[in-house]
Amino acid sequence: MKHIWYKNAIFYSLDVETFYDANGDGTGDFQGLINKLDYISGLGVNCIWLLPFFPSPNRDNGYDVTDYYNIDPRLGSLGDFAEFMDKASQLGIRIVIDLVVNHTSIKHPWFKEACRNPDSKYFNYYIWSDKPKKHNPDDLILKGEVDKLWTYNEKAGKYYLHRFYEEQPDLNIANPDVRLEILRVMGFWLRLGVSGFRVDAAEILIEPYGLSTKEEYNLSGFLEEMREFISLRNSDAILIAEANVLPRQLKTYLDKGQRMHMVFNFFLNQHLFLAMAEEKSAALYQALKQLPNLSHQNQWLNFLRHHDELSLELLTEKQREKIYRRFAPDEDMLIFHTGIRRRIAPMLEGNKKLMQLAFSLLFSLPGVAMIRYGDEIGMGEDLRLKGRESVRTPMQWSEAVEAGFSSEGKNTNAPVIDDDKFGYQILNIRKQQRGPTSFLNWVEQLIIARKHFPEIGDGEYTTIATDAPSLFIHCFTCYDSSAYFIHNLASHRVSLKFKSLDLEASCLSEIFGDDLSRQQDGELIFSPFGFKWFKYTKQTLA
Repeated sequence: MKHIWYKNAIFYSLDVETFYDANGDGTGDFQGLINKLDYISGLGVNCIWLLPFFPSPNRDNGYDVTDYYNIDPRLGSLGDFAEFMDKASQLGIRIVIDLVVNHTSIKHPWFKEACRNPDSKYFNYYIWSDKPKKHNPDDLILKGEVDKLWTYNEKAGKYYLHRFYEEQPDLNIANPDVRLEILRVMGFWLRLGVSGFRVDAAEILIEPYGLSTKEEYNLSGFLEEMREFISLRNSDAILIAEANVLPRQLKTYLDKGQRMHMVFNFFLNQHLFLAMAEEKSAALYQALKQLPNLSHQNQWLNFLRHHDELSLELLTEKQREKIYRRFAPDEDMLIFHTGIRRRIAPMLEGNKKLMQLAFSLLFSLPGVAMIRYGDEIGMGEDLRLKGRESVRTPMQWSEAVEAGFSSEGKNTNAPVIDDDKFGYQILNIRKQQRGPTSFLNWVEQLIIARKHFPEIGDGEYTTIATDAPSLFIHCFTCYDSSAYFIHNLASHRVSLKFKSLDLEASCLSEIFGDDLSRQQDGELIFSPFGFKWFKYTKQTLA
């Protein structure tokens, strides 16, 4: 059977702009990223997801693109990108980039020409209407910030659709010319060596909203076109869908292994936080039960946090309230009506035991894990910043001026965190690299442990219920190998008898776990937020 690299990869997400500034102008750049690739490699990461680095007015963190075939000059040049790809390849690190094709910037040449000349082919690259069409409140993506989906353009004399900011007009995916343009963009970056694309706003990309009945098309079929194209150009390259949808809707993205290779597991992510808020495992058991079985070629991408808000859209209002009370009790911590604009460490109050539990769950759940830059050291947030910028602060490299982010020590374009608990003087990479008990060193050990468990990515998983409401137990079996993972979500001690698991204690080999939980007299005794990872080998008579 062919080895599928992404089934057991370790993903790392970063924004070039906030990672490291090599030329001292206050903005991160590709030369800075090249400088820090050895650090990422040292973590054990083998795939980096880069946020948009294309030329952009930056109305939306680079997601308003003006040129799909170039690099934002603040970040470097195509030559810098090629050098970056070369070093990443030497280190065995694959690169996945954002494919932002639900919309462009209003400053993109396509949109400018569409507005200037309604008779040009570019006019039909976008979705127009003589008057705003009706929409439901649920159609709004950025609730509280954007209250309309149609904006009037005087040059064109019509309204254009934008599901996000008005500076981001939606592309008309029903137009074959637009689809061809998207495939050309994919082909360009594949030739430069990327290993795939994270398809931004995949859920919105294939929605027919705004199209007339005459224009409607099986938009989801475009996902198959993308899959076929990428497979012909590079059989190892992948497509990852950003689709915050319910389990019954996931078939659209995973259908018969002919569409997306991977899907962000928003459903499991949201139930993980619910389970942690309740200190009970029921939400995790229920979520895993509802998720569809994957084909051999598909995989989940699990995460705790990423560059956007922590979306709780798939939960009920009552469930969301439980999470808000525990992890986001103040109004300024919330965004878009169903989201939290916080980093993982401050959400967990910097509690190292609880942070370790969260990461242990992340790395042992079915699928593969993604770390957001800075979370490996427990970086904080800056709630004084507007919207989602609160979780997009510069990487904290050292105690030096501006957190060592800039080679010249100059002011950064985004302020570094400088508070009493998560400030860069207290919390930074250099300090944690020197501390044998630091969170960073613990994360490195976690990644090493994860690589001892290919069963997680390749095996069949089952869940095991017990009488203890806070215990979450799941198992993976692959060929003749089994792996068991037990987590205590409670802030109190819990014990578990081996008899209740129908396991022989002598067959369990502990590979990883917290320091306080232990085996004793036929029982596993778990400390508050304790966890254990086991290999299980059934003994046979000779």
